[in-house]
Amino acid sequence: MAAADTRALLDQLQRPLTDNPRLGIVLAAGHGKRIRSATSKMLHEIWGRPSVQRVADAVSAGVDSPNQVIVVGIKGEEVARTLDACPGRRFAYQENPVLGLPGGTGDAVRVALEHFDAEDRTVYVFPGDMALLTQRVVAQFRQDFEAQDCDMMVLTGLYDGTPETNYYGRIVRVPDVDAQGDSTGADVGRVIAIKEHKDILGLPADGGETLQYKGRDFTFTRDELLRINEINTLVVAFRERALREHIGSMDTDNVQGELMLTDLVEIFNRHALIVRAVPAVSEEDILGFNVKSVWRQMESIATRRSYERLMDIVTVVDEDDFYLDDDVIDQIIALDEEQGPLDIVIGKGVQVGRGIRLAPKVHLGDRCRLSGSIVFEQGVHIGPGVELSTYPGQTMVLRCDSQVLARSVLKGNLELGAGSRVESGVLMTGSNEHPMRVGKGVTIKGTSYLYGCRVDDDITIEHSVIKSRHVHRVMRRDGSVQPVRYVLPPPEGLDSIAPLS
Repeated sequence: MAAADTRALLDQLQRPLTDNPRLGIVLAAGHGKRIRSATSKMLHEIWGRPSVQRVADAVSAGVDSPNQVIVVGIKGEEVARTLDACPGRRFAYQENPVLGLPGGTGDAVRVALEHFDAEDRTVYVFPGDMALLTQRVVAQFRQDFEAQDCDMMVLTGLYDGTPETNYYGRIVRVPDVDAQGDSTGADVGRVIAIKEHKDILGLPADGGETLQYKGRDFTFTRDELLRINEINTLVVAFRERALREHIGSMDTDNVQGELMLTDLVEIFNRHALIVRAVPAVSEEDILGFNVKSVWRQMESIATRRSYERLMDIVTVVDEDDFYLDDDVIDQIIALDEEQGPLDIVIGKGVQVGRGIRLAPKVHLGDRCRLSGSIVFEQGVHIGPGVELSTYPGQTMVLRCDSQVLARSVLKGNLELGAGSRVESGVLMTGSNEHPMRVGKGVTIKGTSYLYGCRVDDDITIEHSVIKSRHVHRVMRRDGSVQPVRYVLPPPEGLDSIAPLS
């Protein structure tokens, strides 16, 4: 899509900011060359949701403000459509990297600032690939920033690998003594600068760099800088006025040739502004990904976290092979708190999407797939390989103690009555125009297909194809219910079939 078309799409999605003193900026302009995929890195999914969506949701909840600017660039239209319009959400287009001009994180934040009027806000910046970020982590960072007297705060992590494999920016802090050997006193531990890995490698092998803080010189060798294991996460908080005043002071005098947001540490220090850094409680929370292996590692972490939320509430047959959308997990936890023991069983390889509502004593067999808006009542049993799904605007309801057995497929606007049983290999579909309604105690089996029918209670249907019909309950003289078998539509196209010559 051309830049003009991208901008036109973003204009359609723009929404005004609300009256809130906080704002989040999500950096989602990078396509991610190292991920080696035609899909934007920002749209790679972690636990069923695109990375940028997870970050945007965590930021909105943790910052406690709907105000948000999403910075997009390459493949920006795909990212914007995925996130869509939302109250308080703005989209900013970082065109420079697309045009081959200097970009970088500093340029991305500069572009974001152009999309809202200056006020005395607090501004929080997050990378869009930090898909394990949680509301709790964001809220703690916000509270740390707002509780301390500072103009800029950086969230840091600790790298536990070797210096040779640490490609992150290093957090350079004030040591015990300066270059002249004088004690640094109360300034010890303050943040002097963030030095990017590539810039450190650009120093002479036997050389180093002298940095200034409050008029004092501090000299670090190249090796000392490389061995720093406190790293930059690209999560930064600012007082908006200070950010706007000094963001234009960045330059491209670095190995990357980009405007780097991290340069603001030294710029703020030169202007006697206060910069602080706080460590993340968990290294997992601040993981970002550039390559497939790290992306898959993050997916494994998300799986483990989801299992840990459920493991003492329901039975998960295989803790490494299942998927329940976060909203479904939240619903299960709330249900457990309200009703007590649930006795829900989640089979191996089960896939449960957003919009599914489970109930006590529901059994989901191995490899079943559930998507759309589906309501389970108590005691429903779903066999292995079953597929249940609805289209937008439709709802499927499975009443108490009903069963859908192996490899059956149920779709659309459909209701299965209490105690009814759909045996293996059955296909049933309901539409908005022709809803599918199955009464109580019904059995449907064999290679049957039913579309848009109304089936009375206690009927058995076997080896039949029935479309848009009312299947009546007919009593025999002996008091049993007449079964329905071998109902098929008349053949069509017989004149197209002939013996082989």
